[in-house]
Amino acid sequence: MELIQQTPDIAAYLAADEAIDHDHPQVRGVAAELASRADDAYTYARTAFAYVRDTIPHSADSGDPRVTWRASDVLATRTGICYTKSIALTALLRARAVPAGLCYQRLTDDGTNPVVHGLVALRLPGRDRWARVDPRGNRPGVDARFSLDTERLAWAVREELGEIDYPALHATPPAAVLHALRSAQDRTELWRMLPTQL
Repeated sequence: MELIQQTPDIAAYLAADEAIDHDHPQVRGVAAELASRADDAYTYARTAFAYVRDTIPHSADSGDPRVTWRASDVLATRTGICYTKSIALTALLRARAVPAGLCYQRLTDDGTNPVVHGLVALRLPGRDRWARVDPRGNRPGVDARFSLDTERLAWAVREELGEIDYPALHATPPAAVLHALRSAQDRTELWRMLPTQL
């Protein structure tokens, strides 16, 4: 799908902020370690994706009740939901000068119980478009992969059930997402506060 930058200046997709805190020593340290195993931007991006997808469990899968919202906290505690795992991957990419942003899908349980799902889009040198990837974490029935040409996301949108691929590419987390993450005391409370649309 064609993503629409919410901020025209590509520099916004390299900036640090309160949530995407890639200037934090925790993020810088992980980025340096991952970069030591990569010889170009593509290999680094693929390595960072696999790191977030595979070594930071999604809290719904692990049962971890903690709620994280900053990239540095996700990397330090090694837990998060799709939103925060996406924030962490975005920070790791930006830490190595790879433009990255946040994008979203609206998914449902067979047409009911809508929820907004978080993804990452990145733009590697020499490429003329953004590519979406899903660092949520694999489990039985979910097989997200790093792919720049053919999307391999955790879930494909089912338009017939009212599901949506939002075309907006955000440089910072949307207010509704950030509010839920910062307000919830634990994952049970967070589940009740998750946005159902953007």
